[in-house]
Amino acid sequence: MANLISIGEILIDLTQVGVTELGIPKFVANPGGAPANAAVAATKLGADAGFIGCIGKDAFGNFLRKTLLEQGVDISGLMETEQAPTTLAVVSVDAAGERSFQFYRKPGADICLEEAMLDKQQLKQAKLLHFGSVSLTADPSRSATMAAARYAKEQGALITYDPNYRANLWPDVETAVAAMRQPLPMVDVLKISDEETELLSGFSAPEEAAVALEKQGISLVLVTLGPDGVLYRFQGKTGTVPGFATKVADTNGAGDTFFGAVLSRLVGRELAQLTQEELEDILRMANCAASITTSRPGAIPAMPGLQEVMEKLKQEEGK
Repeated sequence: MANLISIGEILIDLTQVGVTELGIPKFVANPGGAPANAAVAATKLGADAGFIGCIGKDAFGNFLRKTLLEQGVDISGLMETEQAPTTLAVVSVDAAGERSFQFYRKPGADICLEEAMLDKQQLKQAKLLHFGSVSLTADPSRSATMAAARYAKEQGALITYDPNYRANLWPDVETAVAAMRQPLPMVDVLKISDEETELLSGFSAPEEAAVALEKQGISLVLVTLGPDGVLYRFQGKTGTVPGFATKVADTNGAGDTFFGAVLSRLVGRELAQLTQEELEDILRMANCAASITTSRPGAIPAMPGLQEVMEKLKQEEGK
């Protein structure tokens, strides 16, 4: 079984790829969902990753299963439901490559994951369990995700969390903040974007947010800064690792590539034994991987393999 397990949503990103001659938007069906994306990114960069989630018994669900298999992700935890179709997220991209989301999910298969579907043996063997906040928006996936994280924590796994705030999935901001903050006491590694700092910590400035979150017991706090790279808070120190300049085609999946890359290097390691220099090397590699993803359309289809990342790092070092 995989030693890195990611649990949460897997869905179809209907991603805008342009317009017709008549100005009508054109979309393609890309595989997506942040935890699934992270599992693929980690696998492509050398980790042994598995995914736990739920798809519908439909063509889109079959496509997602096939995609994970082709990428080398363990799908023994991928469930099917007849209660809802595979979830869709329509991703519109503006001229700068920035995304906006509209979910077709009332309900969608991703929130149909039940606690009873979890394989305790799979969770027991995991050295790292990763999840996000989209699966916390509704039951039964909320209960299943929290139960998986608690159990894995009890078994000694590293717990990593990437809260992706999607306003239209929550009834109001207050509900979102309460639910997104609930897992924090059991989290070892947290990644947030500069847009989520205040939601998770009460502070808008990345530096203040990172310090506040560390005080809550989180060993490693990462705040992604888009093209400017990432700010980290680790062992009482704050630092930044710059990003890589690139021509942006689509930012979809960039954060998941970044965190998947980080997870691929943290799985099986003791955070307490990680040096600041080692951490910055990991973050530099992750920034490089994310920059490659943004240079191509889509999320999973745009993710680089380890060789491509290493080659780009060498090119950058030679400049």
